[in-house]
Amino acid sequence: MIELGLRRIARLVQHTPQPWKAIHVAGTNGKGTICAYLSVMLQASGVRSGRFTSPHLIDRWDCITINEKTVQESVFLEAERLVNSRNKNEGIGASEFELLTATAFEIFAREKIEMGVIEVGLGGRLDATNIIENKAVTVISKMGLDHQSFLGNTLEEIALQKAGIMRPGVPCVLDSTNPPSVREVVEAHARDIGTEVTLSKIDSAVAKEISEDNFEPHQLDNLACAYNAFQIATGNPNPPLDQILPAIRILQWQGRLQQIGIGTITGRQELTTLDGAHNAQSAAALGAFVDRKLRPKSSRVTWVLAASAGKELDSILRPLVQPGDSVVTTEFGPVDGMPWVQPMASKDILGSISNTGTETSQQYDAGSDVSGALRWAADTSAGGPLVIAGSLYLVSDVLRLLRSAESESK
Repeated sequence: MIELGLRRIARLVQHTPQPWKAIHVAGTNGKGTICAYLSVMLQASGVRSGRFTSPHLIDRWDCITINEKTVQESVFLEAERLVNSRNKNEGIGASEFELLTATAFEIFAREKIEMGVIEVGLGGRLDATNIIENKAVTVISKMGLDHQSFLGNTLEEIALQKAGIMRPGVPCVLDSTNPPSVREVVEAHARDIGTEVTLSKIDSAVAKEISEDNFEPHQLDNLACAYNAFQIATGNPNPPLDQILPAIRILQWQGRLQQIGIGTITGRQELTTLDGAHNAQSAAALGAFVDRKLRPKSSRVTWVLAASAGKELDSILRPLVQPGDSVVTTEFGPVDGMPWVQPMASKDILGSISNTGTETSQQYDAGSDVSGALRWAADTSAGGPLVIAGSLYLVSDVLRLLRSAESESK
């Protein structure tokens, strides 16, 4: 159940010290990637850091890292037990995400981190993560229409909710590719509370070292946000590029244009693109990547698609599926710790596919059989481009299937 507000989380963490400084990241798209860039930059600079992003991808605890390493399961479970006990004994009635946030903060206190990189769960102003005490800088990434039932029906209404993470005197970095109306809302809120907004910009020294051939445009936008926030948080406008750029170059953020092998499940030898694109903006970014990198090799792309219930499918499918493509739809399984998340019926997704011009003979409904969907896609693609997308929860299921298959093959 999603229930926004800070009253319950405040009670949960009132005995958890927060001496660490925080970089707090809100937005619709790119939040996780920005957090990943920031985390590797801090690690490369010798700053003891923690990262909390959501949702988890494989195990509940992999959303929390210390110095770029997933927190140990035993450490997570011990902190979780303490938080759950506190919730029960004090009758707080916290939500699952509030419990998870409190667990992350408890771990950060125990691990004595210097800086925390925190991704907003939903919105900003009333999100549980907004209970952070010591913010060094806030970041607002690319804005889009998502979760309208909680945040508002226009970009401007949503932007105001995201801007709620800002604090008086704490600088905010705003993705400069946002439309002027979003910028106006964020800058007006900054003036109201007494702080300043910096529009993201790739440093010329960084641009010189980073090849655009290896970074998609939206990745460069996210990197600009992360680098500017890093400069502010560390108080160093000229950080040592020889330390942080190698870490940036090798970063592979799971489920974001990730190139993986699915041979252990399907026998396919070629790499497969795995991306959690689940709204119009992220689908547009994925579609641009596919058109630029994959379609020149083969005009037909094979898709494995799933979606969360309630998603605006047409805006997601439009930049992805083209006439002549092949599509298999499926449903992700239960999401650990997030029982409110439900998959859209695969037959309903397939119903929307008909609007894309895909031939009926090139469509398949795999139901809840994700493994079967992958096998159908691998056979149908015949070595051509294969893309898995539509939901981070589908990404999670695929990564878990691969881990199980690889474990069994050893």
